[in-house]
Amino acid sequence: MLAHVLCSLKDAGAGDVAVVVGPNHEAVIAEAKKCLRDAEIVIQMERLGTAHAVLAARKVIARGYDDLLIVFADTPLVRPETLVAMRSKLAGGKNAAVALGFEARDPAGYGRFVMAAGGLEAVREDREATGAEREITLCNAGLMALDGRQALALLDSIGNANSKKEYYLTDIVAIARSRGLAIAAEIAVEDEAMGVNDRAQLAAAGAILQTRLRAAAMRCGATLLDPPSVTLAFDTELGRDATVEPHVVFGPGVCVGEGARIRSFCYLEGSVIGKGAVIGPFARLRPGTTLAQDVHIGNFVEVKASNVSQGAKINHLSYIGDASIGAKTNVGAGTITCNYDGVSKYRTEVGENVFIGSNSALVAPVRIGAGAYIGSGSVITEDVAPGALALGRARQVEKPGRGKALRRSPKKEPGTSMDEPELASHPAGGNQKDGV
Repeated sequence: MLAHVLCSLKDAGAGDVAVVVGPNHEAVIAEAKKCLRDAEIVIQMERLGTAHAVLAARKVIARGYDDLLIVFADTPLVRPETLVAMRSKLAGGKNAAVALGFEARDPAGYGRFVMAAGGLEAVREDREATGAEREITLCNAGLMALDGRQALALLDSIGNANSKKEYYLTDIVAIARSRGLAIAAEIAVEDEAMGVNDRAQLAAAGAILQTRLRAAAMRCGATLLDPPSVTLAFDTELGRDATVEPHVVFGPGVCVGEGARIRSFCYLEGSVIGKGAVIGPFARLRPGTTLAQDVHIGNFVEVKASNVSQGAKINHLSYIGDASIGAKTNVGAGTITCNYDGVSKYRTEVGENVFIGSNSALVAPVRIGAGAYIGSGSVITEDVAPGALALGRARQVEKPGRGKALRRSPKKEPGTSMDEPELASHPAGGNQKDGV
């Protein structure tokens, strides 16, 4: 949620950003820095209300800014456009503050906007509201923009004469009005102003975000055959005329090229998919995967930290990890790269126009030259020269008549097996000199 808010601030053109957190929240600090490297971290040692939290960043505010945006990490759906609109109402000192509100379907529990002819008169907390004020449906979203020249004076004037003995940020409205300062309200849709206080609300916010992301993807020219069944990440990029079939999940960091097709039941993260590529169904792309134009990745194929060049095909039941696959190479069903020896990981390099037969194991580190041919069922442990045929499998042995003899053998009790002496007693007996 914090990352979404920080991204909205960045997109709204905010300059310096300070993140106020409670003590012992190193994981939150790490995420803030991950999203916005130059964010300043301020620790609020005591939790005495929203205004108290803002004043924890007093030193930052005191540097002097034209405007100050106060946003909350538990209100993650606010749009950059809304933040821009709030800032614009401060322009030229027209208003001392701008509060964000929304029309609530059920206003119970929310602070109410008490409006007057001159604008916003007060924000009344639900527990402090009169009966008449509780009938108001225009509610407080919590976010606020302040004129930077007056911000500290207003914040320092907030007291805690209320039922919770906390310093409410919303008291700024009444304080400013008492000083003859103008206060404006910016109205957002309720979904945008939604606060998240528990897991159920988190899921509801996620559903709203998914609806937004799907609509944006389709407006940009992607086709979602069953939009509600597709899960997008906040940074998913779908090229024009890309098609996503039902029940596809995008993790972070996926870019899909023009005209590519993602078939049903795929999971993708940290991957770049080239123009016209076809993925799935039932494929998994893991971080570090780059697929070039017209690559085919088929059913039950997993690709990780690999580059697959133009026109290559990996169509069935394969694992390709830490590898480079050359252009127009065909990887047969059941092929795997054995990239891990229990200690370290190694790369597999496959050239252009290579044919890898089904059920082959490529034991890294290994290189297969352009135009080589790998026989089905091979275990390749050494480099293969360009244009060569490589076979790495046990020789097939045939025992004439042995199958017929086995069918005539006495039946065994369930759970038992034919032991070696009995095998040796058959006409085609075991342990013969020509092999087993």
